This record gives sequence, structure tokens and C-alpha cells, in this order.
Amino acid sequence: QVQLVESGGGLVQAGGSLILSCQASGSIFWPNTMGWYRQAPGKQRELVALMSSGGITNYADSVKGRFTISRDNAKNTVYLQMNSLKPEDTAVYYCNTKRRPWDGIDYWGKGTLVTVSS
Repeated sequence: QVQLVESGGGLVQAGGSLILSCQASGSIFWPNTMGWYRQAPGKQRELVALMSSGGITNYADSVKGRFTISRDNAKNTVYLQMNSLKPEDTAVYYCNTKRRPWDGIDYWGKGTLVTVSS
């Protein structure tokens, strides 16, 4: 089983920056995709950004140009640099990993809260 542990959430003012980290451990598979989803109060969980082990990225339109995903495969860690944060970015951010190609199984971290004040 894969375990994912997120860190880096917190409270930030609008226009500020945060960086999230997620380290995977346990039965890590390869190749894979790692990345981030988020869930705001009263809303469904949505994709933020994903990155394959080969470096292919996918971003939600709402974060393009503001967020950057990166990963250190040697450390089994994925990062999310979030700049120009907006109040609507407030959500619990969940780390995710899955096999590539996807076998229908997603693995999730427990989430980290990001709150952006106006």
C-alpha cells in the first residue's frame, strides 16, 4: 500500500504564495502520476495539477499561470508552488497518486487546508 503525507498548508493573504509538499512511501509503483486535487466547502473534489513520472503535466484552467507542479522522483515527492493566491483557492488540498496507465485505483493523502483571506 502507498502512503501519502502532505505538508505546507496554512493561512495566507490574497496575492500571497504557499508551497505544498507530498511524500510517498510504502509500495510505490512505477511509472505513476502524482499530483493534487482540492475540495472547497460544499463543492466536489477537483483536479488542480498532475505530473507523470516522465514529466507530463496537466493543470486546471483556474490555476494555469499561477501554480506550478514539480516532483523529485528520487525522494518520491511532489510539490505545488502556489502564487497569486485568491480567496477562491481556499480548500483542502489532497495529494494523489495512481499507476500509469491508470488501473482505476487512486491513492490519497489525508489533505492539508489552504485558507486564502481577502
